[in-house]
Amino acid sequence: MEIRREWDGAVELQVSLSGQEVRALAYPALVGRPEPGDTVLLNTTALAMGLGTGGYAMVVAVPDRLPPDPEGPGHLVKARYTPLQATVLGADEQDSPHHETLREADSLDGMPVVVADLHSALAPVLCGLFEPTGGRPALRVAYVMQDGGALPAWFSMSCARLREVGWLAGVVTVGQAFGGDVETVTTHTGLLAARHVLGADVAIVAQGPGNLGTGTRWGFSGVSAGEAVNAVSVLSGRPVAALRVSEGDARERHVGVSHHSLTAYGRVALAPAVVPVPELPGEFGARVAEQVRPLADRHELVSVPVDGLREALAASPVRLSTMGRGLDGDLAYFLASAAAGRLAAAMAAPAS
Repeated sequence: MEIRREWDGAVELQVSLSGQEVRALAYPALVGRPEPGDTVLLNTTALAMGLGTGGYAMVVAVPDRLPPDPEGPGHLVKARYTPLQATVLGADEQDSPHHETLREADSLDGMPVVVADLHSALAPVLCGLFEPTGGRPALRVAYVMQDGGALPAWFSMSCARLREVGWLAGVVTVGQAFGGDVETVTTHTGLLAARHVLGADVAIVAQGPGNLGTGTRWGFSGVSAGEAVNAVSVLSGRPVAALRVSEGDARERHVGVSHHSLTAYGRVALAPAVVPVPELPGEFGARVAEQVRPLADRHELVSVPVDGLREALAASPVRLSTMGRGLDGDLAYFLASAAAGRLAAAMAAPAS
């Protein structure tokens, strides 16, 4: 019926579905660009399930006007063996101008890499990195997007805006994820591409929007955070393990330090990392300090002051939200993420 808005890689539509108006999302690179009056084929799973992250109907096709066949270059197939599998040019494949660089690349040269559980940590980590009082505005930062959540990087409005304002030098999509400025096969080559293709001084690793969890110790997509710590370490980077902290979550397993962080860093991560522990006030701060203590058996716990970080977060160029809660609804979550950015900024040195 109408185009509501659009950002890099995505178009939000108003669609009439059996007489009911709903929001829909299309990725023009996959399905072409729908225009008002077009009939569109929709996947309505997100609407039917009431998903909180991106409750859109997804455009599968514009049946009367199919997009042209892709002509390359690129031989990497992502979202493999699904109806919307995409062929992309991988930075690490033979036809890439970066192949020779990545063919022998084996080190991150000590680059700090912030590892986070949720996509919603990306912006607050950057707020900590670029805070006016202590951040390093000259730093180049790359986001390495894992495939545990959304596969298309185009889904993230935050990524589009953060590139626009210069807070991200680029997005690297790894595994089955696609649509980044740079495409790679694994988290390892994604990290190497962040350093040697995008020239990053700091990288941030997290899954795309749409965390998957089951309320069990091991059944959540954020276990990949622990695996990312291992990848950073084996490539001679310096992993900074951002804690998922909440004072506003109604689920006890996520109050204080989330069980996601305790499992990912305490059980999955076999290599040591620096763990920024935000200096939160009162009984809640004491609870966080106590919960994180067992991680000291393997990791280095670093206490990070949070003074000034709320102001830095309030100045974020993108909307801050986690599980539907904004800055005032779960300040502790955003402070913990920003504290990781603050520590990474102190550890970083420009590549040039």
